[in-house]
Amino acid sequence: MATHDLAATAKALVAPGRGIVAADESNATIGKRFKAINVENTEENRRSYRELLLTAKGAGQYVSGAILYDETLRQKTAAGVPFPTASAKEGIFAGIKVDTGAKVLAGFPGETVTEGLDGLRERLAEYVTLGARFTKWRAVITIGAGIPTPACIEANAHALARYAALAQEAGLVPIVEPEVLMDGDHTIERSETVTTATLEQVFGALYRLGVVFEHMLLKPSMVIAGKDCRVQASVQQVAEATVRTLRRTVPSAVPGIVFLSGGQSPALATEHLNVMNTLGSHPWPLSFSYGRALQDEALKTWGGKAANVAAAQKAYLHRVKCVSAAASGKYSKQMEVSAAA
Repeated sequence: MATHDLAATAKALVAPGRGIVAADESNATIGKRFKAINVENTEENRRSYRELLLTAKGAGQYVSGAILYDETLRQKTAAGVPFPTASAKEGIFAGIKVDTGAKVLAGFPGETVTEGLDGLRERLAEYVTLGARFTKWRAVITIGAGIPTPACIEANAHALARYAALAQEAGLVPIVEPEVLMDGDHTIERSETVTTATLEQVFGALYRLGVVFEHMLLKPSMVIAGKDCRVQASVQQVAEATVRTLRRTVPSAVPGIVFLSGGQSPALATEHLNVMNTLGSHPWPLSFSYGRALQDEALKTWGGKAANVAAAQKAYLHRVKCVSAAASGKYSKQMEVSAAA
């Protein structure tokens, strides 16, 4: 694949008012979501639920890509159409999560490093044949007493860079996801310090391993106080701290930034993104790659029942429409009220 195709794909994924749905939960993780709504975690239920998301009519107006799990990329609609083909009909690129999860970092209690580099070149080649256009790898950085250590940040940055180089070699756009977790009682100031240090290391590693910045996307966490912190920052403070951190660390050559929601409620994740996009023009589009924040309402509405698919798709379309507006700085709480009415 020619390199210009990667640039075009990256730009298309962050086209104005469009972003990415992260539907790449592992079978175990989606099982937890299903359990909360009393739905059995079977392959057919997982397939049916993902079909609901990938075939929602009109979603392509707001959603440019869908990150899938290995099982999902191989599945088909009830009519026998492969999911990447079905989503493409809605104008949505299929992507694939390629890491194998965060594992304990030897010698560093409480810290992890993401694995999955072994055999990755061969897996990427297969994913191309299955219809994937982009990939994702998630690193996890935990804030706590004495952590993260420089060793943890460096190990994860190096793995992210090796993954990104392999993805570009295979003709796939890598989404680089260094997530600084909300878990803990840390302040927003501490979050900003850790996020800055993490992004500095990540882009240094990407540069050293020859990753082309124009052919990738960054999926960062927002700079936010730990969920157990006694003082929770305002939406304005989160937006300002996040934009300030990104301006200090992310090269302008990167085509776009797609935030993770990181456990925020759908409304709060939408508000944060909206205010960031009202803070003047930025070197890159600020968009979304939300998982739960895009799916929660649809999942609860569906409840595992075929009769609820249309209503669940309506709930999903409402949320992606709201988040799309936030990606342009045009979201208002009135949009939520209108939908409720």
